[in-house]
Amino acid sequence: MSTLSDLLAENTGLSGEAADHLQAVVAEWQLLADLSFADFLLWVPVSPELTAEGGDFVCVAQARPTTGLTAHPEDVVGVRVTAEEHPQLPKALRELRICREEEPHWYRDLPMRREAVPVTFGGQVIAVLSRETNLAAPRVPSPLEVAYLGSAGDLCQMVADGTFPSPDSHSDVHTSPRVGDGLIRLDATGNVVYASPNGLSAYHRMGHEADLVGTRLAPLTRTLIRDPFDATEVAHRILDALDGKPGSRTEAESRRGAAVLFRALPLRPHGQPAGALVLVRDVTEVKRRDRALLSKDATIREIHHRVKNNLQTVAALLRLQSRRTASDEARLALTESVRRVASIAMVHEALSVSVDERVDLDQLLDKVLPMVGEVATAESRVGIQRTGSFGVVVAEIATPLVMVLAELVQNAVEHAFPGGRPGKVEISVSRSARWLDVLIRDNGRGLPSGFSLERADGLGLQIVRTLIESELRGSLSLRRVKDAETKGTEAALRIPLSRRL
Repeated sequence: MSTLSDLLAENTGLSGEAADHLQAVVAEWQLLADLSFADFLLWVPVSPELTAEGGDFVCVAQARPTTGLTAHPEDVVGVRVTAEEHPQLPKALRELRICREEEPHWYRDLPMRREAVPVTFGGQVIAVLSRETNLAAPRVPSPLEVAYLGSAGDLCQMVADGTFPSPDSHSDVHTSPRVGDGLIRLDATGNVVYASPNGLSAYHRMGHEADLVGTRLAPLTRTLIRDPFDATEVAHRILDALDGKPGSRTEAESRRGAAVLFRALPLRPHGQPAGALVLVRDVTEVKRRDRALLSKDATIREIHHRVKNNLQTVAALLRLQSRRTASDEARLALTESVRRVASIAMVHEALSVSVDERVDLDQLLDKVLPMVGEVATAESRVGIQRTGSFGVVVAEIATPLVMVLAELVQNAVEHAFPGGRPGKVEISVSRSARWLDVLIRDNGRGLPSGFSLERADGLGLQIVRTLIESELRGSLSLRRVKDAETKGTEAALRIPLSRRL
């Protein structure tokens, strides 16, 4: 499905500013659909110079209401209509006003009322909104419906005037309160003329026990908010909306501990002050869960930090023991243990500063792999090179994967280059959505004759096989380098990632 930008580019010659205005309309129009109990379709003329005389229109975006039945259960985006099929569209474009259909329009056996709202930008109509209401389910007029439809009518007129949405508004509409969260309608003086049940409930949780109708909302809200700065900010947003200034989302906590989101929108149809809409949403439970998650996250990171410290202590004790050991074989075994413990400690160190239990494996391996040389013989001259990126992995596989890679590189450095001969170990990484493929290749003496990974009794390879089978659920193969000019060994590792991203 093409995006709005693609459809505008394919079907219109609108400027970047005009296209941005249509994007802003689409970002805000869920509010219009919910207040109207109606679908909204955005139509653009295919040939603007012919539209007034009967050109075609194409639908480039569609919104359905969450407050009522949709008139278009199917997707309408990309559909073209003629002026004869939808006469309100060219009429609204030509007369620069909202055009309403006198009689219901039947669409696929559904009675539907259609209205066309010109979208004005820079003094010109650049598109037309079609507000289409499903009349199959009869509605009984209620204070809520009257308030919603009246507010929708004012906002639609502002769209036709070119004043909504305002280019100065920087509200994040995706996280702002919505109509169903709570709606309060103010008159031009700032008095409440209607409050939806959810809007009234939000103020009750803030500490206001009485009805809202008839009260001045800005000073009332100021008295309910705990922090003086936040109280002043919210009150000013409401007063600014009454003065015609665009509002943005703000959050405040009441004296009773209730957290509430506010957004105030000015209502100025035909440029005349008609009050404001205040959308409110009680987010107390959401904030409580957020604080609980932050506390849990901090606890987990502290645990990782303490585990890292304990492992570093263990590594220091092993290192001290190796210095007091006379046996070269025992000293080497203790040194390898130090390296393994230090590798695990580095993983926990990375997790202790992570906010989502994920590790950047490239940064971690750049710290771990240099330790491999500490276990090799003093005269070893082996270079280690990495190509490709491991990316970010979850904590579940970070520790076993780091240990497996360190063991395989250590095995190559220790056994492929006897007598301190120079060489190199290359680590190649390829990552897809499902798999992590790692190839560790050296240019050493190659595998001994008759070598079998299953029968290998070295501790390092036993650790590798155990971790790959039990922790990583991956596969490993060791083979000679398939190059006639170069000897060496390749270790091919494949690990599934599809369930662990």
